[in-house]
Amino acid sequence: MRIEVVVRLLSIMVGVIVPMLGHAADWKPSNPVRLIVPVQGGTVDILARLVAPKLEKALGQPVIVEDKGGAGGNIGTDLVAKSAPNGETILVGYTAPITVNVTLFDKLPYNPQKDLIPITLAVTTPQFLTVNPTLPVHDVAEFIQYAKAHPGKLSYGSISIGSASHLTMEMFKSAAGLNIVHIPYKGSAPAVADLLAGNVQAAFLVPGNVLPYLKDGKLRVIASTGRHRFPATPDVPTLIESGFKDFEATAWIGFLAPAGTPQAIIDRYHTELVRALHEPDVTKRLTDIQFEVVASTPAEFAQYIRWETPRWAKVIRDTGAKAN
Repeated sequence: MRIEVVVRLLSIMVGVIVPMLGHAADWKPSNPVRLIVPVQGGTVDILARLVAPKLEKALGQPVIVEDKGGAGGNIGTDLVAKSAPNGETILVGYTAPITVNVTLFDKLPYNPQKDLIPITLAVTTPQFLTVNPTLPVHDVAEFIQYAKAHPGKLSYGSISIGSASHLTMEMFKSAAGLNIVHIPYKGSAPAVADLLAGNVQAAFLVPGNVLPYLKDGKLRVIASTGRHRFPATPDVPTLIESGFKDFEATAWIGFLAPAGTPQAIIDRYHTELVRALHEPDVTKRLTDIQFEVVASTPAEFAQYIRWETPRWAKVIRDTGAKAN
């Protein structure tokens, strides 16, 4: 091919690509943006409120965080899935409504992989096996021994049906052969409140929901679901160390948009969210509550969702977990 033809083709490509990039960088919403949190409060809400002012500054419109909890995250997620794909309604998604509920529920009003477009997997974190300190146990072996001596008498809380806190305990119950009653809540705040009050005796919760209550002894952590111990709690062993080989369960939070949202809008949100997640004040706050910033690409997040969905489906089938 002659060099003149190559140059001409490159010029045409640049002429097409540069305006596209410029359009993505210049896009701004015409109205206020809603960040929908499909669970009441907790770390999903914390993340949304950390990035909201950063997005507001970048996009030139108010960014409003709305908690729309219920039905294991399905209500808020369905709201976003059925919203106009104009960049004015964004989902702050987490494990349950994106990768779990498609198996846990007999029928969903939305299809997570068809009705939503991933923007970025924001953060991940393992969980803590946490107990009320009135429970006379200080490690995993004592917890199992006590639960087996009182079958059906202990209860555990979860932040919602289908959440990582729900299915991780079901996975643990199956592995240890325990009979513990599930009490689902609409968010971490009521779950933690009842655990503090002793209305439930145990829960798997992310560190951000637990750490404030450890120093004064209001809660006790006996294990984590990570591969390694947390720097903030070096005395807390992992479940792997406690005899449960390969027991690892991660909670995560990410951002998604309604299907049909133009690529320029997805690209703009990805750019601004990644920038916000790496700002020092945001990173420090997330590190303080033991979240690891991932800030993936949309394609990486989509692949992660495709990997997580069958993984949790197996847990649901193996444990017999139900939405009700």
